[in-house]
Amino acid sequence: MKMFNKINIQPQFERYTGMLHEYVLSLRDIRNVGLLVFTVIVLLVSWSGVKSIQTNYGLEKQIAELRQEVAVQKLKNTNLALQNQYLGTSQYLDVTARENLGLAKPGETELLVPEKVALAHTVKQPGATSTSAAVPKRPFWQRNFQEWINFFLHRDTAKS
Repeated sequence: MKMFNKINIQPQFERYTGMLHEYVLSLRDIRNVGLLVFTVIVLLVSWSGVKSIQTNYGLEKQIAELRQEVAVQKLKNTNLALQNQYLGTSQYLDVTARENLGLAKPGETELLVPEKVALAHTVKQPGATSTSAAVPKRPFWQRNFQEWINFFLHRDTAKS
């Protein structure tokens, strides 16, 4: 019970109350109050600035995504317009008539070659090797390292 003795606690309590009293009296000084108000205002303005920067970044990101979508849609529209033009040409009609209906121009004869015969007389092209044979199998640690690099650089992992 010596620890909670009133005699031992009283001087410390008086010291802390004296310090608290001095702090409260210092708040009466207009300079200290002005500094406190200025600090609060600066913090609030900084916080709102950071929030507006964050909002602007998000909006810019959305704008960039929408612009990319617009560009893709324009390319699709252009592709469809070109396809419509091709479908209206006489060349398309000739190709369709030959492939689907088996028709030919007057004087032409159609030759049907079996697939086995056609493949037996073809020459393999030197650049026509499969892509899996061209890419050597790398050790696990190299593949793992490359996948991490692709992840951090936002690369498409299907390409590598």
